[in-house]
Parts: sequence; C-alpha cells; structure tokens
Amino acid sequence: MKRRTFLKTLGALGVLAACGGGGGMAFLHSEAFGALPEGAALQRILRSPHQVNGVFRNLEPAPVLANESNFVVSLVRWLFLKRERPYPTEPLPTVHQDLKHRQGDCLVWFGHSSFYLQLEGRRILVDPVFSDYAAPFSFSNKAFAGTSIFTPADLPDIDCLLLTHDHWDHLDYPTLKALRGRIRTVLCGLGTGSHLVRWGYAPEQIHEADWEDCVELGSTLRVHLTTARHFSGRSLNNHDRALWCGFVLESPSHRILVSGDGGYGTHFARLGERFGSFDLVLLDSGQYNANWPTVHMFPEQAAQAALDLHAQALLPAHIGRFCLSQHAWDEPFIRAVAASTDKPYQLVTPLIGQIVSLERPFPDFSHWWEGRQ
Repeated sequence: MKRRTFLKTLGALGVLAACGGGGGMAFLHSEAFGALPEGAALQRILRSPHQVNGVFRNLEPAPVLANESNFVVSLVRWLFLKRERPYPTEPLPTVHQDLKHRQGDCLVWFGHSSFYLQLEGRRILVDPVFSDYAAPFSFSNKAFAGTSIFTPADLPDIDCLLLTHDHWDHLDYPTLKALRGRIRTVLCGLGTGSHLVRWGYAPEQIHEADWEDCVELGSTLRVHLTTARHFSGRSLNNHDRALWCGFVLESPSHRILVSGDGGYGTHFARLGERFGSFDLVLLDSGQYNANWPTVHMFPEQAAQAALDLHAQALLPAHIGRFCLSQHAWDEPFIRAVAASTDKPYQLVTPLIGQIVSLERPFPDFSHWWEGRQ
C-alpha cells in the first residue's frame, strides 16, 4: 500500500473513530479488517528472530516516513496536495483470457501486484485484488478505468495462494471471500493467516512461514520466503503484527522472484548470490515518493535490483491499476524503460490479462501506455 492511500485511509478511520463514537469503532472491528494473531499463531510469531514483543522489524531500517516526518502534517499534505495526471483519461487496453483451460507454464498480470502463474502443473495466485477499489471504503483507491476485467469466477481452482502482506491493495477481502473453497493451500508470512481464518478459511490449509523458510509444493516446485523492506497492518493501531515478504518460486526449469512491496536493499544482492540467477523477477516499481524512499522502489532502483539478482527479465509491478502516490500514472513505465536501456535483462510489459509464456526467450512487448493521457 502506498503512503498517500495509507494516510488517507487512516485519516478517514480516525474521523470515524473520533466523530462516530461506537459506530466508528464498530466499523474498525468489522470482518474486512481481519484479525490479529492469537494462540498458536501468536506463539509462532514470538519464536521468530525477526520480531520484538510480537512486532516485526526490517533487517535494514525502513521508517514509514522520511526524516521522521510528523504524521499529522504528512496526513494533511497527502490528503490535499494536488497530483499531476494520477489517472488515465481513457480506459486502458486489456485482454480477457480463458484461464480455466490454459496449458503450459505461463504468467498473467492482473494489474498492480496481482498475478496468476502456472508452473510445474501447479496453479498459483499472487495477491489477487479483483475489487474495483483497494481500501476499506469503496470511494477510495478506485481502479483505473478498464482494468477490472477479471473476477474470481474467471479463475480455475487454485493450488497455492501466495500473499506477500496484509495491506488492502494486496489482501482484498471480497476477492478472498469469493475464492474460499477453491484454494487448496495458502502460503504467507507469519500472522497474515489470522485474517483468513476470520474470513472462513480452515487453519489447516494455511501455511505461515518466516523469512528464509522453504515450502515444498510437490516434488518439483519449491517456494522460498524472502526478506522485504516494508511494513504491514490494516488499521490505525495494529502495525507490523504480520510479516511482509517476497517469494522465490524454484523448479527444475524456472526460477522466479516475486518481490512483494518493499524498498531497495542489500537483500537483492544476497538473493543473487544465493540463487545465482533468475529467469524472471516481478519487482515493486511504483507508488514511490521521496517522502517514503525506503518502503517502495523507484524504477531506477528496481533496475539495479534486477542487476543484483542477475535477472534475465524484469516485469515492473505495483503499477498500472491504482493511484497510491503523487506521480503520474504512466511515469513508472516511462522511467522503467529509460532505466532498462542497454541493460542485460529484458523488460517485460504485458497488457493486463495478456498470456506471458515462461518459455525463453520472451517476445517483445509493446509500450502500450505511450500516447495515452
């Protein structure tokens, strides 16, 4: 989730709590906000070396706001500061595909940080957000026109759901409620599964893990949880009680990184050293801002991360569907192209819904955002 949206949402929640009395507090405790870990889930967290008193910590400092900015001042600034071209003026081009009968290893981008992958015969879903907004309120964080073309009903049954963290633009309550009963296994960071248990998922289908843990999905596919430089929380007073993470999907023929949200750090070089190289990396490349430089990457930093990872291809993520910062909606694409010029990796920029075969080499992708306002 990006700073502007996070602060705007918190401001709205604060107004509810302060002005609405019991009604506001009742809203804050509604099911969509999920649940905090307790019982066995909390005990697992307390055994993690990455937490202090049940609150997770980044390996490298990642303050929520730069220069220890005042929260109230930042809230007012982001609520009222004018943004330049935050939304496209016309619907974006997309492709609607039949995903239920698709064969072979492939990837589909749904916009922002939502992906569908087929790998080693497994159907994998990452941070699905099929709602037309990414916030507690339907009037906030509206999706770009033309980008809400898929619904949960369009998906086949899912073998594994990967959740990078619990922010509203990654953990979507209506989507996950609709998919309940059609997901075999959920893999997420410690604490995140408590939200899903409240939403009716069975505890035994949820596998919570810590950074550097590895989970086997059959004999030919392994998923490694990786460090990210970010934060978590779905309400005002419950920060960092669930672990944020990325994922490495490793099979005999492919190695793919899903970074999740997070700022640039030394963990990318460590991953490059550990795994040697990556066929494809899906990297946070948008909703950046100088006021929160450590929790999201600028496109130039994503380009450097791709080099650190010895990646053959980079797909910029966290862009193309929601406006959660101040930059123009197409600026991350433009900067990603400039930053990737003459780099040893290929820049992969599919349309929302376009099938991307994981067989190398990748085809050339159009700059579909060009010429649009």
